[in-house]
Amino acid sequence: MKIILAGYNLDSETIRDFKKLRPEAQNLTPETISAAYARISRSPKPVDALRAVARQAVEKARQSNQNIVFEMGHSSVAEHAVFNIDVLGISRLLVEEIEKFRLCSYTEKSQRYVRLEDDFVIPEEIRNTSMEGPFVDVIRKQNGLYHELLEKLKPHIFEKHKNLAADPANRSTLEGWAKEDSRYVISLATGTQLGMTINARNLELMLRRLAAHPLSEAREYSQKLFAATKDAAPSLIRYTDATAYDRLTRRNLMDAVSALMQRSKDRDASIPAESGGQDVSLVYATPDGDDRITASLIHSSSDLPMLRCLRMVSFMDVHEKEALIRTALKHIKSYDPVLREFENAELHFELLISASCFAQMKRHRMATITCQDYDPALGATVPPAVSEIGMHDTFMETVTRSQDMYDRIKELCPPAAAYILTNAHRRRVSMKINARELYHIARLRGDSHAQWDIRKTAEEMVRLGKKAMPLALILATGKDGFASLYDRVFVSESVGHHPG
Repeated sequence: MKIILAGYNLDSETIRDFKKLRPEAQNLTPETISAAYARISRSPKPVDALRAVARQAVEKARQSNQNIVFEMGHSSVAEHAVFNIDVLGISRLLVEEIEKFRLCSYTEKSQRYVRLEDDFVIPEEIRNTSMEGPFVDVIRKQNGLYHELLEKLKPHIFEKHKNLAADPANRSTLEGWAKEDSRYVISLATGTQLGMTINARNLELMLRRLAAHPLSEAREYSQKLFAATKDAAPSLIRYTDATAYDRLTRRNLMDAVSALMQRSKDRDASIPAESGGQDVSLVYATPDGDDRITASLIHSSSDLPMLRCLRMVSFMDVHEKEALIRTALKHIKSYDPVLREFENAELHFELLISASCFAQMKRHRMATITCQDYDPALGATVPPAVSEIGMHDTFMETVTRSQDMYDRIKELCPPAAAYILTNAHRRRVSMKINARELYHIARLRGDSHAQWDIRKTAEEMVRLGKKAMPLALILATGKDGFASLYDRVFVSESVGHHPG
C-alpha cells in the first residue's frame, strides 16, 4: 500500500507570489489533477506518474479534460478540481439561493455571534426608483430597533441566567443569545459574507442556475463568480449560460399549478379548506418504517435476499424487532451516527418556520428541502425574550411596516419584495429526511445549546417521528440528553455503563 498526498488547497495569494518567482510555471491549475485521475480507468501507469505527465503537458491535459467531460460525458472528472471562494457583500436572501447547492461547503458570517453594523444590499430592481428611499428608511428602522433590542436584551439575559453569568467564561454565550434574538427584526437584505468550497462540476451548475435566476443580485453573482474562476480551469467549466430549462421550468410550473388551483377551487368550492396551521406536520412516514429498518439490519448481517428479510420481519413480534434494533444501538455514543440501515425509512415534514430557523435548517443538506416564498400572511416569530422586556408591540410595529413595504415592492417587482422582510417572517418548507438524518437533527438541534427556535422545531419533529417509528428512533434526542435516555432504554443492561 502507498498513500500519497496529491495536493491541497493553497491561498490564491500564495499561488500568485509563486508565479511571480516562477513565471514559466504553467501547471498551477487543478485541471492536472482532474486529467490524471480521469486516466486511471484506462492506463496501467501508477496515478502519481499520471499526475507527473499531466503537470508536464498542461494543454494536453486540458484537451483530455474537454474530451472526457464534454464529449464523453464523464462529468465526475470535474469534481476532482476544487475551488475555495470568498463571497463578500451579498444579501442574506441571496445566501439562501447559493446554499441550495448541497454538494458544496459553506461557512457564513453568523448573525448569532457577530454584532451587525447596518450594512445591507439595495436590490437593483428598486435602485433609482421611487421605492429606493422608502426601502432604505424601513431598513434603517429595522437596524435601529436591532441595536435597541440588543442593548435591552443583554442585561435581561444576564439577570435571567445569573448562575451562568457568574462565570466570565459564559459572557460571550449570553451576549450571543442577545444577538440571536435581536436579529429577528433585521431584513433579508442584510449584508453578509461566506467562504465556499466547490468543485468544478457543481460550480458550472451554480453558474448556470443563478444566471437564470429572477433576482438581479443572483445573476450578478453568477457573472462575477465566472469571472473569478474561468481562467483557473477553462477545460472543466463550459456551460455557464442560462438554459430554457433553468429559466422557464419554475415559471411554467407556477402557471400550471395556478390553473390547477383555479379549476380545483371551482370544482371543490363546497369543501372546506384544510387549516394546515401546525408549525411542524408529519405529512408522510414510511408506513412500516420500523420493519424496513429491522429487515435492513437482517439483510446486511446475513446472506438472505431482502424480500426474505422482509418476510422474516412480518413474522417477528415487537419484542424481537426491538431486540434487534437495541443490538444495533447498544454500543453507540452521543457522537456516533446510527447505522446506514436507518436510511431505509423516510419521514416527510412540512415546517412553518421563521427565516432565522430556516437559515439553520437548510444546512441539513442531505435532506430533500424545497420551500415556498416567504409569505407575510403566515405571520412572524417573536423571540420570547423580546416580549419579556416589553418590546413585543414595538417589534411587531416594525414587522408591520416591513410588510407594508413588501406589498409596495411586490407591485413593482415581485421577486425583490422578500428583501425587506425580516428574519422573523415565516415560510412553508417541505423537508424529507430518513431516520438516520433525524437522529442527526435531534442531536445537533435538539440539544440545550441549540438556538431556541430551531430546537423547538427539531423537538417536535422528533416527537412526531417517534410516533411513526418508535423502535427505530428510540434513542433520538439532543446530545445533552443522550446519556440519561440511553440509561432509561438500556436500564436492565447499563449498570456501571455510562455512554457518551
